[in-house]
Amino acid sequence: MKTLLICLLSLLPLLGLAQATPNKNQLSTHILDISTGQPAPGVTVTLHRYNAAQKTWTTVAEKKTDAAGRIPDFLPSASAAGTPGTYRLTFLTQPYFESKKQQSFYPFIEVVFEIKDGAHYHVPITLSPYGYSTYRGS
Repeated sequence: MKTLLICLLSLLPLLGLAQATPNKNQLSTHILDISTGQPAPGVTVTLHRYNAAQKTWTTVAEKKTDAAGRIPDFLPSASAAGTPGTYRLTFLTQPYFESKKQQSFYPFIEVVFEIKDGAHYHVPITLSPYGYSTYRGS
């Protein structure tokens, strides 16, 4: 038992190294349903990029939130400079509320933001059937 404890304690420094590994994705999101205090799993979220010259949006990716209401890997980091541009996340919220047998005011929510450098951007929303909020997280 003592040997097992010593082995486990010797692995603690390795856990710190695993957490220090840089995120290979530049963009993540999550949804917290503040009407229940729980994450919102299974919500489809689409990422678009704006082309200013053509004044059009191009779909980059479409994913669903996991059991924790998160999408951790939306935009892979191509380089240290990242992928600057204007982006839009579209959260398809109506099917989520329908699955809970609730009416809602917003069938979808669009959040437009700019990526300006190689930093990690976290763009979450807090959600209820009749309101939402967003912010730049970490």
